[in-house]
Amino acid sequence: MIEPVQLPSPWRDARLTVVVPTYNEAGNLPTLVERLLALPLPGLRILVADDNSPDGTGDVADKLAIEHPDRIEVVHRAGKEGLGRAYVDGMTRAIEGGAEYVAQMDADLSHPPEALPGMLGALVSTQASVVIGSRYVPGGELDENWPLYRRALSGWANLYVHTLLRVRIRDLTAGFKIWQADALRDIGLNRVQSNGYSFQVEMHYLATKLGHTILEVPIRFEERRDGVSKMTTATKVESALMPFRLRSKHRNITR
Repeated sequence: MIEPVQLPSPWRDARLTVVVPTYNEAGNLPTLVERLLALPLPGLRILVADDNSPDGTGDVADKLAIEHPDRIEVVHRAGKEGLGRAYVDGMTRAIEGGAEYVAQMDADLSHPPEALPGMLGALVSTQASVVIGSRYVPGGELDENWPLYRRALSGWANLYVHTLLRVRIRDLTAGFKIWQADALRDIGLNRVQSNGYSFQVEMHYLATKLGHTILEVPIRFEERRDGVSKMTTATKVESALMPFRLRSKHRNITR
């Protein structure tokens, strides 16, 4: 586990809301919350967007919110509507709640919370619109236990999207990011069409088309410790078709 960067004031006091979508992550959420709240970021808040998980993740989140009422909020969604919809709901709520910066990360511990202070420092110091925790820039790593087929799928997906959309981001499918709240307002979360994992690609594409500065910093991507992947055949089909939809829908996008 890496040691979190110690940021100077007022950076460490910035109003940062970490949006965590959950579906059947009861075994991982308490550890994630513990690691997030241990960070030297007193302005950090956590927003859990749960899709009515049958394993009781929503109840676990509620108990954590009772223990930390000033730092954790839970959004209970009606059902499993997809990662993209959960992020749109959570990010919208975070911005409405006064967040200056909005982070997004998986609940399965594949994204190291300890990287957040360094990512926030990079975002603030460069005045970028978004900083991506990247697996594929120099210094980035993949867990040696990550299955070979997942490595191949990730590499192929990045190559496929790069070829179609011509976006200059090495880790186009990355899900670990911090956004400037103003950048999210400019992009307009109501524009987002994606329901599933292609949300990541769509957000990168919209940010690029609108001229936002995107920064990638290296992280180590870990294999999940509990539970199973939520990647389905329907998700893969949506992800394969989304680049064509994006080119058609957002070709002439303007502010």
